[in-house]
Amino acid sequence: MSELVPGGNLALPGGAVTVRVPGPFDVSALITDDSGRVGGDGDFVFYNQPAAPGAVLRRDTLTVDPSRLRAGATRVTVAVSPAEPGTPLGRLPSPTLHVTDAAGRPLTRFTPPRPREETVLLLAEFYRRGDRWKLRALGQGYADGLAGVARDFGVDIADDPSASESGALDNGVRRAALAPTTGQAGASAARHRAATEPAHRGAHSPGPPRPPAFAPSAPDPDGFVALVNSARAAAGSPPTTLDARLESAAREHAAAMATTGRLGVESRDGVSVFQRVSNAGYAFLTVGEHLVSGPRTPAEFVAYCLRTDAPRRTLLHPVFTHTGLAHVHDGPSGDTYWTALWARPFTPDGLAGTAAAVTDLTNRERARAGLPPLAVDPLLTAAAQAHSADMVARAFYSHTGPDGSRPWDRAAAAGSARRSIGENIACGQRSPADVVEGWMDSPGHRANILKPDFTHIGIGFAGGGRAGTYWTQLFGA
Repeated sequence: MSELVPGGNLALPGGAVTVRVPGPFDVSALITDDSGRVGGDGDFVFYNQPAAPGAVLRRDTLTVDPSRLRAGATRVTVAVSPAEPGTPLGRLPSPTLHVTDAAGRPLTRFTPPRPREETVLLLAEFYRRGDRWKLRALGQGYADGLAGVARDFGVDIADDPSASESGALDNGVRRAALAPTTGQAGASAARHRAATEPAHRGAHSPGPPRPPAFAPSAPDPDGFVALVNSARAAAGSPPTTLDARLESAAREHAAAMATTGRLGVESRDGVSVFQRVSNAGYAFLTVGEHLVSGPRTPAEFVAYCLRTDAPRRTLLHPVFTHTGLAHVHDGPSGDTYWTALWARPFTPDGLAGTAAAVTDLTNRERARAGLPPLAVDPLLTAAAQAHSADMVARAFYSHTGPDGSRPWDRAAAAGSARRSIGENIACGQRSPADVVEGWMDSPGHRANILKPDFTHIGIGFAGGGRAGTYWTQLFGA
């Protein structure tokens, strides 16, 4: 069974799929079309309204049958909130989403980054691509309960005089003439989050990682790289080099999986495979992984990866330049656990190219909407880069930094005098195309990208941390 990270997705088999979130939580779901809006109050499935066409809720378990959804439905978003209303999710165990097929066979599971003050998380979404359905891991947080989520998805909720009038979704937007809204968490976007964390006032913010001083190669006694490069050559991709640091990280992760007898991006010790790569001294611009049990030799491992679409795309992807492979035959199950890592090293030119690609894709979306392009602002870029690097360095993913600062605070600290600031963040996406697509799939983040008032943009990116990649868009007007 695989485990998803924020932004990860899984192609679903035909028929009904069940998601379960055990623990002190309430599960709910919103059925929407491509606009991200419900067709009516009947598209909101929760404890007081536990069924809709194609979606049935029984206690902590939601069953979704895409073929039975109402006409026009293309997405089902799964949310979780504390069973005791108003309790911050940070006081409870992290919710874990367990996904099974119609026969009860496990498909995947997802545990989002640990929430803090949020009282609702959007955990995952079923979505249609062509004639297939997929599941995407989210991790989007709200601090004003299901009413805030419902309003953002277009459910008509009677106003609560005690609630904030500004709504639930905080995409990190504030006009300088207004006082900042309080009592709300920013909305994380599905693989993304409209969040903020400052470059600390008067403090040194972590900069981008330095490029590796050398790229230690590793011997290839089992012929793994020869097998890989033969397949890559046939696909028209450049060869990869076996890297000793990636080998070391792969060996540690394979051993950790074998010890507990389970596959996972994050092992029971709380360390993700991406953190192991960083700890081994490899600063990356992009990274991929294969976590597999069963094959007995590198040749069988490569053959397995080439048989299946998603693993084959990773093994053959032209962006990767280095690889590392390790396997451990140990643990309670006696199985062989494999970890293969694929990466491209961080360089200043690579970072600049990544940021330029995100800006270009963002401006293409604005052009489609008839809006002028955003100009790159060096001050917003510096603030965005500091934020992405800080999320990696201090192991958080939030709209608000550990010191309580917000996007406009960070922009001001970088020297920006712009009167309107907005921010989107994301983690786990492996490319500029993936991250912009995810932002555009989220109504709140799309609103930032297509906001007519914004004139400038800065992009930040850092590799490492629990999710592997952390992205920041900072907008200004």
